[in-house]
Amino acid sequence: MEITTAKNDTALNVGIIGRLDTTTAPQLERELNDKLEDITELVLDCSELEYISSAGLRVFLGLHKLMMEKGSLLVLHPNDTVMEIFQVTGFDGILNIEK
Repeated sequence: MEITTAKNDTALNVGIIGRLDTTTAPQLERELNDKLEDITELVLDCSELEYISSAGLRVFLGLHKLMMEKGSLLVLHPNDTVMEIFQVTGFDGILNIEK
């Protein structure tokens, strides 16, 4: 998995490339925990996310809870596979997703 970040004032755009699973979820969590202190708008670009496991969903849920307290979280452009996982797990009703 590859992670790209771009910060603009209090907004952080994060690109997630590859697979987000039990092996890579801790990497995403560590990388974002260091960058979220003054962020009020978090955008997760999932256009190149190939797959998300329950470990990845747990990270997304944690980010959602954190950002609900301090701003907003937007999930952008999940592919059909990732969107289906969001739908089956009910995350499409929790997360703000823009297809």
